[in-house]
Amino acid sequence: MTFRQRILNTFERKGTDKIVWQPRIYYWYNGRTEADTMPEKYRGMSMLDIYHDLNASPRYPGEVCGISVFNTQTDDTVKHDEKEEDGNIVTVQDTPAGQLRHVTRKGSMGSGGYQTDYPVKSPGDMKIAKHILEHTAFSFDQDAFELAEKTLGLDGVTQSFYPRSPFQSLVISYMGLENTVYALTDYRAETEDFMKAIEAWQDMMYEVILDSPVKILNFGENIDAHISPPGYFERYLVPYYKKRVDQVHAKGKFCHIHMDGSLKPLLPMIREPGFDGIEAATPLPQGDVTLEELKESLGDTILLDGIPAILFLPRYSNEELEEFATKVLDMFSPNLILGVSDELPPPADIEKVRLVSQLVENYCR
Repeated sequence: MTFRQRILNTFERKGTDKIVWQPRIYYWYNGRTEADTMPEKYRGMSMLDIYHDLNASPRYPGEVCGISVFNTQTDDTVKHDEKEEDGNIVTVQDTPAGQLRHVTRKGSMGSGGYQTDYPVKSPGDMKIAKHILEHTAFSFDQDAFELAEKTLGLDGVTQSFYPRSPFQSLVISYMGLENTVYALTDYRAETEDFMKAIEAWQDMMYEVILDSPVKILNFGENIDAHISPPGYFERYLVPYYKKRVDQVHAKGKFCHIHMDGSLKPLLPMIREPGFDGIEAATPLPQGDVTLEELKESLGDTILLDGIPAILFLPRYSNEELEEFATKVLDMFSPNLILGVSDELPPPADIEKVRLVSQLVENYCR
């Protein structure tokens, strides 16, 4: 079988000849390139060339090839101004309804940076954000999809993530965690109304997504129980996820959710929304759950990834990595797309990725 056949068969529960090994190496690649510490063997090679050399499968064409199949675009009523100040990117969105400003600290070592000042701080700002949403289009790019399919070939399946759920959008994009918690306490009605407006816009977004030929969809949520604790998760996320998963399945597509933070408090609810897979769940010694706890909670839900990223650092031995990877293979096969939870860090030893490739190639259960 090809990687592509194995990936599709895993989601379709048809069985495969081998488990797919699909580590996300873009953070390592970009960090090494930026720091000029790329191993001599890989200097001048594309990320896709390195995947070929490692006998591994790429997951997202957006990361590996810079190909985006879904896009958002505001109309002329929203003016954007961006400038750099002291290592920060200051972005101002000017609209007839008012102005929003946010500040992003520039990243290093392959990271994309992080927000230090969020655009929405009050109910008044929510009204401006609603205006921007109402004047934002979401589209599918057929030409980009065909290019992604051609570029990945038999080594992968074109997958994509897109804007997060309303609650996660508040926490990660619009307000930050602290302001979101205060908003849901001080002016809950206005905040929940804002989330409804985001969901209404996403109804349109899902019409586009579900009409596209993209077969496997990722809810790129970045779930962490410290940010989305059980109370919030049950109230704001589970109902939303159920609605979207039902829509996805009704179209004959598959979906998985990115849960890369602390998970233990959420394990009792992890299967409730009905996702086909859980991506990036991170067990001990990096996360807060054991493999046994994760397996018990997932049941036959597909695990994407499963090997803690820190095991690829030089301070961990090849034997420790091999032992852990074998345990993941034994416990989760055949409902497994093996990978790094959740990305390979720049200091990692890339030859450890090759070690797992060889392990998967020779693995027999």
